[in-house]
Order: sequence, then structure tokens, then C-alpha cells
Amino acid sequence: MPSVTRPDRRPLRADAARNRELLLAAAADEFAERGIDASMADIARRAGVAKGTVFAHFATKEELIAAIVGDHFAALTAVARNLLDSADPGAALLEFLTVAAGGQRQHDLAFLQTVAEGDSEVTELRNEFHASIGALVDRARDAGAVRADITGTDVLLLICAPVHAIGFLANPEPDLWRRYLAIIFDGLRPEGANPLPRPAPSWP
Repeated sequence: MPSVTRPDRRPLRADAARNRELLLAAAADEFAERGIDASMADIARRAGVAKGTVFAHFATKEELIAAIVGDHFAALTAVARNLLDSADPGAALLEFLTVAAGGQRQHDLAFLQTVAEGDSEVTELRNEFHASIGALVDRARDAGAVRADITGTDVLLLICAPVHAIGFLANPEPDLWRRYLAIIFDGLRPEGANPLPRPAPSWP
């Protein structure tokens, strides 16, 4: 069977790659529903594989969580890079934020990033993600589509905001987060902008 390359750049055979993707999807669902206490056995059951298959790919729950977070960063980095050639930098940035917020709405797993903090592969992928956002923001800023004092770090910190905004409602409409994304993006535009009270935070 042909091999594929995973986000951590180690090749996997196609059958092993399929199992890995099944496990990551099942784990994301389990963690979203049960929180950090989701068990490896429940994840294996949900993925339809033997428990030993989980440990063949991920020796610990922490390693599995790091893989989920790393894959999330890698996927969004690919989206951002694909949009860098867009003829409309402002529309490209909005499209990226829409994709990112939509994925966050499906699986709000931001709490897993705390568990994965310190993993060297996750740190590298997160830095690549930040750089790709920065490139999108630079193009949009140079084109006059966003205000001059907005940075990639600002936009990175805003990615989860549309989903978190509706988290206070018991039963929000599925696409309500788009309303708050529109409000956020209007705030990024230069028209009518007032000076921001504090400088942008530095990237760690």
C-alpha cells in the first residue's frame, strides 16, 4: 500500500493512516462530549478499532491529545496558505476566519491545547499556524482591507470569539456564530476605526 505523510512528517502506510484518522476523529468527539476524562477504551469503541490499536498509535492520552491539537493547527495552516494567492486579501482573511470559526463550532476543543502545551511538535505547528495567519493579515493590511494596527496575533486570539460569544445561550441557532464573526470583521476594517488602547500582545 502507498504511504502518506502525517502532520508530524513521519510517513504511515495507508491502512495505518486510516486508523489514525478514525482514532483522531473519534477522540475529538469523545473529548468534546466527555471532557478530558474520556477514556482510551471509549475512543477505541467509537472508532471501531481494538483498544490495542489506539496504543499502537498513541502511547498515552497526552500523546493522543497532542496529535489532535497538532492536526488542527496543521489543517488551518493549510487553509491559510492556500488563501495567500487570493486576488482579494480582505476576502481571503474573512474566508479563513469563517473556516476556522466553523471548525471551532464543530469541536470546541480549546481546552485540549492546555494539555498539549509544551509538546515540541505542537509548538512547532502552532508557530507555523501563527506565521500563516500573520501572512494573511499582512496582505489584508497592505491592501487596506484591515486597519493598520491589526496584527496576526490579534486575529489568532479572535478566532474562537464568535463561538464563545454564543456559548452563553442555551440553544443558539447553528449559524448564529456568523453574526458575531461579521461584527468582529467589521471591527477589523479601517473605516471609522479609533486608536486601540493597548499595543498588540507579543507572540510567545
